[in-house]
Amino acid sequence: MSPSQALLLAFLIGVVAGLRSLTAPAAVAWAAHVNWLKLDNTPLSFMGSTAAVAIFTLLAVGELVADQLASTPSRTKPPGLIARVVLGGLAGASVAAAGLQAIALGAVVGAAGGIGGAFGGYQARTRLVRALKVPDFVIACLEDAVAIAGGLLIVSRF
Repeated sequence: MSPSQALLLAFLIGVVAGLRSLTAPAAVAWAAHVNWLKLDNTPLSFMGSTAAVAIFTLLAVGELVADQLASTPSRTKPPGLIARVVLGGLAGASVAAAGLQAIALGAVVGAAGGIGGAFGGYQARTRLVRALKVPDFVIACLEDAVAIAGGLLIVSRF
């Protein structure tokens, strides 16, 4: 895999984090656990542990449920946006490391993807709800599917 491909995938996993903050690290943890992503002998090797898989999976499922609630704050507000930047950075760093690229560069690229995914996902969701005249729940479920499928597609490229 070329350096530019690895960094593109790091950015894209960050975009997934922008859509659903915990889906990206859950996908990375599963991929590392089943050895799609080779993180052995890196500072991110913990991502493949059973504990990381369990924790990120449970948190990701909880986030998918919480996102459907009307009381859930916007992803573009500081707490949600910070989570997307941090978790996009973690996921991006992991993908970059698996692609034999610098962890720090992967973290920056993944964090940038998290910002892009948060704002782009928000705009796409609100515009689709208005344009299609469907309940937000419908588009939220579609967005969940895109995040999960996209995350799995990205981490399976290695």
